[in-house]
Amino acid sequence: MNNPEKLLDLLCQDARLTSAQLAAMTNNSEEDVTAAIRAFEKNDTILGYKTIIDWDKTSRESVTALIEVKITPQKGMGFDEIARQIYSHHQVESVYLMSGGFDLTVIITGRSMREVARFVSEQLAPMENVLSTGTHFILKKYKEQGVEFDPASGDKREVMVAW
Repeated sequence: MNNPEKLLDLLCQDARLTSAQLAAMTNNSEEDVTAAIRAFEKNDTILGYKTIIDWDKTSRESVTALIEVKITPQKGMGFDEIARQIYSHHQVESVYLMSGGFDLTVIITGRSMREVARFVSEQLAPMENVLSTGTHFILKKYKEQGVEFDPASGDKREVMVAW
């Protein structure tokens, strides 16, 4: 397979592309593309496939919050064990180790601000090594994972920008 990074870039942009489309776009055979994708899935280079949904266009109530967390790292394990404990909660979408004024960023989704606040006060803040938290609610999404949320645009994946 020539240029496997191009294949991964294309899959990041649109995981719905078929093996035939990917083969044409990467100048490889369909069999090579299929084998490469299987290899990437097997060695955990490709961890999963996700659909980006504009939940504001549905009847589902949802709120997303970014939580800054300061922690005391565990001896011999650093931040990893605490991060694992945090991301084991079903509400948690992402956890990142950060540089700067706090240690972890936790992104969670709940049905309401109250539900997110309850998670922070009852699950996250009481954890043994958590020193403090700061919660920021996302009020509006403009772009997520490279996809624009533009109500004026019909196709969010192909928004043209004039320079």
